[in-house]
Amino acid sequence: MCKDIGGHLYDTAASTIDKKFTYGAPGDPCGYEETLYITSDGRYFIYTNGGINSKYPEENIFPIERENVKSWILSH
Repeated sequence: MCKDIGGHLYDTAASTIDKKFTYGAPGDPCGYEETLYITSDGRYFIYTNGGINSKYPEENIFPIERENVKSWILSH
C-alpha cells in the first residue's frame, strides 16, 4: 500500500518492517494486523489491515513520531 500524507509518501513495498502484531487467525473476520514500518529516510508509520468485523476493516497507513514508537510497541 502506498499513501501520501502531508507531502510524505508512505509505501509498504519500499519500507522496512520493524515490528508486527497479529490478532486472530487468518481469515478471522475479527482479526487484524498492525505493522510498524520505517522509511529509507527514517520516518515511521503503522500499516493496519483486518477482517470485516475488526477495528481495521480497511487497510490504512498512520504516521507515528519516532518518540512515540516505543510506547506504541509496549502497548501491545
